[in-house]
Amino acid sequence: MAQVELIMPKMGESIMEATILKWVKNVGDQIEVDETVLEIATDKVDSEVPSPVAGVLTKILFEENDTVEVGKAIAIISTEGEDPGHAAPGAPDTESAPPSSESAEQIFMPAENVPGDQETADIPANSASGKFYSPLVRNIAREEGVTLAELESLEGSGMKGRVTKSDILGYIQVRKSGAPAAQPAKKPTPQPAAQQGPRPAVHTDGAVEIVEMDRMRKLIADHMVNSKHTSPHVTSFVEVDVTPIVEWRNRVKQEFQKKHGEKITFTPLFIEAVARALTDFPMVNVSVDGDKILVRKFINIGMAAAMPNGNLIVPVIKSADQLNLVGLTRQVNDLANRARQNKLKPEEIQGGTFTLTNVGTFGNVMGTPIINQPQVAILAVGAIRKKPAVVETPYGDLIAVRHLMFLSLSYDHRVVDGMLGGSFLRRVGDYLEAFDPNQSI
Repeated sequence: MAQVELIMPKMGESIMEATILKWVKNVGDQIEVDETVLEIATDKVDSEVPSPVAGVLTKILFEENDTVEVGKAIAIISTEGEDPGHAAPGAPDTESAPPSSESAEQIFMPAENVPGDQETADIPANSASGKFYSPLVRNIAREEGVTLAELESLEGSGMKGRVTKSDILGYIQVRKSGAPAAQPAKKPTPQPAAQQGPRPAVHTDGAVEIVEMDRMRKLIADHMVNSKHTSPHVTSFVEVDVTPIVEWRNRVKQEFQKKHGEKITFTPLFIEAVARALTDFPMVNVSVDGDKILVRKFINIGMAAAMPNGNLIVPVIKSADQLNLVGLTRQVNDLANRARQNKLKPEEIQGGTFTLTNVGTFGNVMGTPIINQPQVAILAVGAIRKKPAVVETPYGDLIAVRHLMFLSLSYDHRVVDGMLGGSFLRRVGDYLEAFDPNQSI
């Protein structure tokens, strides 16, 4: 009987380690091919690790909350139903060393390439209600004709109420028998305090509610504090007349979607202007390494996108200066949609050289964003509002209603001084104001 090492998968080019969030299976549990064994997390992306073989989970080599290097064995699976020995079910065995290469077969299973994903496109991995459905559960649902509405009605016994294989099989059995469906009972699996899901609110004197930060919020907090400690922030502002852009978009948006199959938003237009300005001012497209300035010869623009849980993630458009408006639109729409569905790959949120954030989405007219390290600048675009403005004409100055918006640039004053930062920001505004409203689509 063979023993197979379950390996910590590589989640992206620069991802060298991942943290174990939860063991879904315990020692002694029977596991099927593609069944989720554990949940892991990198800096931004959470994922499930499926089993590459069928067998029994013999050993757990790392505990929850442990950070493990990519390529290391994290568990041992005995195939053909091998007896797991004297290990007590549910008790992680971290004392035993992993089997040698002569006695164990290493299988690398990338967590993001889970078989069956294409076959379950009708049931999303992340539903509108925030529930996550594993590829195995989605496959079973598809084969048994279980609808998304039925899945949503189930109270899962997994982490944070996730529907497990046993939950859906139990539901299917009850449904076939015609009996009323009973909700599955949750297994009292001991968990470290940090992994027991959201803690209940604690009230002190009835006037203060204490809410525990989730893992991603803690990471974001650390990144923000680190950025402020690293970079002396300066913010400059300009007001831009984007009337030609607004009128052009209003006129062509239906034709654009019909011709290219994509909705045209303002974001690709902003990114196009930023990419052109970065080409003009390459010293804004840099990062700092000690007392050295690293000038990037490529322009990768990150765009802040909201996730269903309210947190922000920054997918990156690679080589944005090499894409035309249609290409930028496709990239923006694709990344934004998958960000909302929590389907971004690790490499798609890495490698940015500059970031754009749209505070106008929330009705804000301007903001002072925090730099996304190790970049040295970030641009915030505010809400577009109709305002009276002075318009110069050959016949004299006139007061007219125009579409105006504020741009605000936060930059690292170690390497970007006021002249460079202000000139770059003004150039972005100039490109937006010089937009040709007669251009074809």
